[in-house]
Amino acid sequence: MLVTESRHPELYAAILEKNLLRQYDLLTNFIEIGLQHGPTAIDKYMLWSLNHVAVSGISQFGGRFREEPIYVGNHIPPHFDAVPDLMDRFISFIHENWDNLTAPQLAGYGLWRLNWIHPFIEGNGRTARAVCYYLLCVRSGTLLPGRKIVPERIREYRGPYVAALREVDRIWDAGNLDLSPMESYLADLLSAQLLDED
Repeated sequence: MLVTESRHPELYAAILEKNLLRQYDLLTNFIEIGLQHGPTAIDKYMLWSLNHVAVSGISQFGGRFREEPIYVGNHIPPHFDAVPDLMDRFISFIHENWDNLTAPQLAGYGLWRLNWIHPFIEGNGRTARAVCYYLLCVRSGTLLPGRKIVPERIREYRGPYVAALREVDRIWDAGNLDLSPMESYLADLLSAQLLDED
């Protein structure tokens, strides 16, 4: 079953919003598990689940890595043959750097790298934002308070988000990894969330 935005824009938008609510419920469960089990709780099955829920009813390929080319504006993600290995490396980086990076650095890596790899056909941004928030909460050791959480704030402040992604891409293309653009962007959003915890 599939609803397309071009043929049924209102239904598509309604399903998208309901999917985001379901994804947040699932994400909350995963955060609770991660708080108990630590860094190794994040794996490809968690990522598949978050993606599947985000695109249920609007994409037939939710919850599995892409097996075809995809294009995102000026960014050309890696060839689909490389996706499984890149995702293994993505998860390994998080496990290995859990104690070396701050919560905003780790979350910034998750947000940037998932967008860079673009491992899914649909819902990459929604999945990356969910993973970002998972990493912020679990690395911080708590489900963070606030009425409007970081993923919602990212959706609202896309200009600085895209600028930070492009800056880390530029640095990566030059052969380096510097997460400071993502870190400072997320730190500002997190501060705003924590100040708005009524």
